Amino acid sequence: MRLTALLFVVAFVLFSSACTRAPAENGPGMDSAVMWAKYAAEYQAISAQVYAQATRDLPRLLADESWSAVPGHEGETDKPPAIILDVDETVISNVDFELHLEGPYTSLKHYEWTNSYDAIPLRGVADFVAVARSAGVEIFFVTNRMCEKIEGNDDVCPQEKSTIGDIQEVGIDVDINHVLLANEKPDWGKEKLVRREHVAKTHRVIMLFGDDYGDFVACTRAVPVAPCTAGATRASRAAALDTYQDYWGNGWYILPNSMHGSWTSVR
Repeated sequence: MRLTALLFVVAFVLFSSACTRAPAENGPGMDSAVMWAKYAAEYQAISAQVYAQATRDLPRLLADESWSAVPGHEGETDKPPAIILDVDETVISNVDFELHLEGPYTSLKHYEWTNSYDAIPLRGVADFVAVARSAGVEIFFVTNRMCEKIEGNDDVCPQEKSTIGDIQEVGIDVDINHVLLANEKPDWGKEKLVRREHVAKTHRVIMLFGDDYGDFVACTRAVPVAPCTAGATRASRAAALDTYQDYWGNGWYILPNSMHGSWTSVR
């Protein structure tokens, strides 16, 4: 009787396994966040939508000389207009790097990848930058790629040349004066607020683009980075949604990134 019951259980388990839905085409163990960024038409559509909306908003924000996308700089009418874009997952997709990454992530691994493969553009970004420049807007790229020495390389910041090359590969011309890396200057840490303020000293920044909360809002990391003194939490980040509710989609344009970012660190 016990043997009969055991055989029934085994048969039931085998039957249930056969009826289970087959694994996704992408295969077991694949990171769905990375696969979505690689293959989902929805991701491409969102990117196209972001830059199309920004293109429509450009004339209005450019004409309103009292407007600034950097809080605290409203009404600075005597400055030339500028736009700040993040680089990775905003201008350039790193999805292939993520697919082939053997962890843990290091900036050296990313540097070596970018020097070995052509950059992949985000849909719509090159056309948008061309339109903005034709309207007389200066474009700056603020990235948290780190300036750091590499053994065997005499350049004090080889990542700058690599980043400029990546941006040019996606069809956007740029020079060294318009690419601002982390650690490029002593007070330029990973908190982008400092570099946004640097640009805002000389320009009226009319738009911000990024894939991370920190591309817009200050002090969004769990571990504070100067000049921030307190770490962020999920609650504090959620509260900022209301604080800056008039900016989202109106000068601030955020792209999706479920692969990595400051959101992964907070609790």
